[in-house]
Amino acid sequence: MEYTQAEILQTVAMTEMEHLDVRTVTLGLSLLDCSSDSISTIAQKAGEKIRRAASRLVQTVDEIGNEFGIRIANKRISITPVSLLTEGAKGDPVELARAIDDAAGAVGIDFIGGYSALVQKGTTPSEKLFLDSIPEALSSTERLCSSVNAATTRAGINMDVVAQIGRIIKDAAERTRDQGGLACAKFVCFANAVEDNPFMAGAFHGVSEAESVINVGVSGPGVVHYAVRHADRSLPLQELAETIKKLSFKLSRAGELVGREAARRLGFPFGIIDLSLAPTPVRGDSVANIIEAMGFERAGTHGTTAALALLTDAVKKGGAMASGSVGGMSGAFIPVSEDAGMIEAAQVGALSLEKLEAWTSVCSVGIDMVAVPGSTSAETIAAIIADEMAIGVMNNKTTAVRIIPVPGRDVGEVVEFGGLLGSAPIMAVSAFSSAEFIRRGGHIPAPIHSLRN
Repeated sequence: MEYTQAEILQTVAMTEMEHLDVRTVTLGLSLLDCSSDSISTIAQKAGEKIRRAASRLVQTVDEIGNEFGIRIANKRISITPVSLLTEGAKGDPVELARAIDDAAGAVGIDFIGGYSALVQKGTTPSEKLFLDSIPEALSSTERLCSSVNAATTRAGINMDVVAQIGRIIKDAAERTRDQGGLACAKFVCFANAVEDNPFMAGAFHGVSEAESVINVGVSGPGVVHYAVRHADRSLPLQELAETIKKLSFKLSRAGELVGREAARRLGFPFGIIDLSLAPTPVRGDSVANIIEAMGFERAGTHGTTAALALLTDAVKKGGAMASGSVGGMSGAFIPVSEDAGMIEAAQVGALSLEKLEAWTSVCSVGIDMVAVPGSTSAETIAAIIADEMAIGVMNNKTTAVRIIPVPGRDVGEVVEFGGLLGSAPIMAVSAFSSAEFIRRGGHIPAPIHSLRN
């Protein structure tokens, strides 16, 4: 498709008035050729390759943003799941984590994702050691992000890994106690993880991807909120959905324009555009506010799951009309600490963990940047994760959890993370135990509808 001058001017207007940004341009980079029987050697090769491949990423993306008049908030890298590189290698995986983080800092990017493991069906001894390394890796690095895929519709849920992740999260929180458990904000547990997600903390470069690729994440909750807030209050819902769909078309076109130009200048293939609405702590740049503008007193009340379903579907339809390269998760993110409307809804009691879990059935990441009391047990955290995994597995969709047990804090207090991570009210968890269920371990089998061959 050709891009008209009028279309570009409309997008610039949205940029100036309605918080539109391209949230991330992410370089996906394969590190499979860095394999070795020594983690020290892998670390050296991986660091050199990241520095070489991404040397012009930040400068080039900044130039494009300035030329087009579109804010590009983050420059990121996703790499091959690191547990694949460390399989059978001698040494400490944390050495590789630090080398990757150092290289990311050297090229000036914001985050690098891919300290990851795909263990939905089982783990090797090497993968078990890798999982154990995650708390130290995240607490001793600045830009590194980590993820674990613990479930798929085809494989079911690896409950041994889910239980271990509960312990990993508690350990990571304690290691960054003086920062409110910040390491946990860089870790996400997935069901049905996708290989081309450009958003952190869950981005990794899948093994079916090309050697290198440019992926773009577009975010426009401020634009959509502005349109919904100014729409006729009596507008039928199907017409409101049409309004959102048309806006998503324009947002997607702007993002693809940026992505294809970045790919051209850097000499990499263009991959996908992820349409996910991703909020920021800036007032008005909020998914919760979009929902409220549809006719609710507060996000989280009855009916808001239906409203979020309408929003997510309209965004996907608009993007699919605009581009043949839609990928990633392409829905809506609802990170509590990163969304001013979500924060307010949680503080007044309109939004609970149970409602976020219900929302997961119609969006991508439901329990996201949720802070809970530091006294929350590893088993309770694992049980929260298990519920989210079950929603993903049974509905054949991507779901995820990013949860932070804040050491020394309790319900009603607020923890400040700063920047795009915002601040989080400590939310209540159930007072009743799930420990016996989690201690059973083993595997929850794949559902019958996974047998589709």
